[in-house]
Amino acid sequence: MARNELTQAGLDKLKAELSELKDKKRPAVIKRIKEARELGDLSENADYQDAREEQAFIEGRIKELEASIKDARVISGTLKTSTISIGSKVDVELRGEHFAFEIVGPNEADPSAGTVSNESPIGQALIGKKAGDIAVVNAPDGVLEYKITNVN
Repeated sequence: MARNELTQAGLDKLKAELSELKDKKRPAVIKRIKEARELGDLSENADYQDAREEQAFIEGRIKELEASIKDARVISGTLKTSTISIGSKVDVELRGEHFAFEIVGPNEADPSAGTVSNESPIGQALIGKKAGDIAVVNAPDGVLEYKITNVN
């Protein structure tokens, strides 16, 4: 089974979500189900059906998070190397524009927040490169060439 590579911040975020689900959301939905049952006829009780669906989602997410945490392998971004790996913060230039990325595992990627999965096309192109290298990404719009200007 493949290990779930994460930064420490990513693992902490998963643990916090798991705690929120177990300690707050699960008990709240159980209470909603109990209250809906007390209203009688469950076949026409929309709140009961909605609460059961929410419970199923919560239980599924709990299982998913527990598996991710169990299989987690924390990649330290504190190793100061010049080669890009998970945890690296990278500055790149593309067509005269500058961008900053942090390379993270797939479970913690959020491109709008500047975190890019090591399994994404750009992440794969950047891994193993150094400042001054060109990372080539085949995108739907054509070939993109990212010039790596800095690696932290």
